[in-house]
Amino acid sequence: MLAAEAQEGTSMTRGAWLTWLPYATLAVSVLLVIAAGDAVVEPPDLRLILLAVAGTAVWIAFWVTSHPRWNERRVLMVVFLLGMLGWFALLVWMSPLFGFFTWTGYLFIGYALDGLWRLPAVLPVAAIAALSQVGGVPTLSAEGGYIFWAFAVLINVLIAGVMFYVEIQTEKNSIRRAQMIEELAEANRKLEQALKENAGLHAQLLVQAREAGMLDERQRMAGEIHDVLAQGLTGIVTQLEAAEADPVSRPHHLTSAKRLARESLTEARRSVQALRPQQLDGVALPDALRDVVRGWSERTGVRADLVTTGPPRRLLPEIEATLLRTAQEGLANVARHAGAGRVGLTLSYMEDVVTLDVRDDGAGFDPAQPCVANAEGGFGLRAMRERLARIAGSLEVESEPGGGTALSACVPAIAVGAGACPGPA
Repeated sequence: MLAAEAQEGTSMTRGAWLTWLPYATLAVSVLLVIAAGDAVVEPPDLRLILLAVAGTAVWIAFWVTSHPRWNERRVLMVVFLLGMLGWFALLVWMSPLFGFFTWTGYLFIGYALDGLWRLPAVLPVAAIAALSQVGGVPTLSAEGGYIFWAFAVLINVLIAGVMFYVEIQTEKNSIRRAQMIEELAEANRKLEQALKENAGLHAQLLVQAREAGMLDERQRMAGEIHDVLAQGLTGIVTQLEAAEADPVSRPHHLTSAKRLARESLTEARRSVQALRPQQLDGVALPDALRDVVRGWSERTGVRADLVTTGPPRRLLPEIEATLLRTAQEGLANVARHAGAGRVGLTLSYMEDVVTLDVRDDGAGFDPAQPCVANAEGGFGLRAMRERLARIAGSLEVESEPGGGTALSACVPAIAVGAGACPGPA
């Protein structure tokens, strides 16, 4: 499109010159012929000259002025140029002073023909122009007249040919640059479209992962109810039945039943709290993490610091909830197993992802060994990975015995309202 516009712009420039320049040079030539009289050569009758001038002007007006779009039709333009060559030859035969007009034939060549087709058309125009330059037809009959005329033709062909060749190369370079710009613009449009489609696919993947995560969460909750609450209730029933059957040991069985009831109640509360992090209600994620870190540090007596990098922004609720849960479980693991003296958390907002790093200077462990997933403390590293995988995230663990532990959670940075409507967390 840009290449076509560049070529069309060149044609429009020539068309602007052709709207007045041929008529002006033709009028000047007529005035010179009238002023010179028979001083140059014996001209034909002035009425014949004016008739030829009128015919030439009408020819130009019909083919160029009245039908400017005809320059896109090769056959018509060849007919036009052949006619112009005839008028040029007739006028120069009448008077060599029409040489002021014949050089406009080069403009007509550029207007009517494209590319290398212009070069062979230069020869007849150069021959007529050279004839006017050497003094007209009578000069040919003089001694050496044809040689002189041939030399003038050669000079005209060389000058006009070089000019047209340079112009053709310039047009090709302009068209090539316009094509490159158009191709780059098209590539940018395709890249932008691909990025939009990728964002849509990413959001769609997140929705699907969220739906799969909800199903997994239900299954996990069902397993916890079966493994913990149901077993606790079964133990309570067993202790109450034993108390009824053995009055002597009734106080012991009742005490055991109360203990099981409290433990089951604690597990029930923990399971309910795991469904929705209350810290995020109306609070930004960095502030919620800061409250979690402060509360954990006060309870454990271990120094914990939070650093936030990058401009914070609101993410989808399930992403923020997962990061908060990851921080809570990471701190819980530090409190249970690490024996650390200091913990550092870093929340990093980047263009495409958000990362949460939890580092401690505790005992560490061998990542190659199976990790402990303690049901009493929430979920272990395996459960962390599963929770992060539900939102297309990942978890990296670096640790060694005596060298502390570093957890790095990475999640997509999908803001609220980007790509998909957030569903329930």
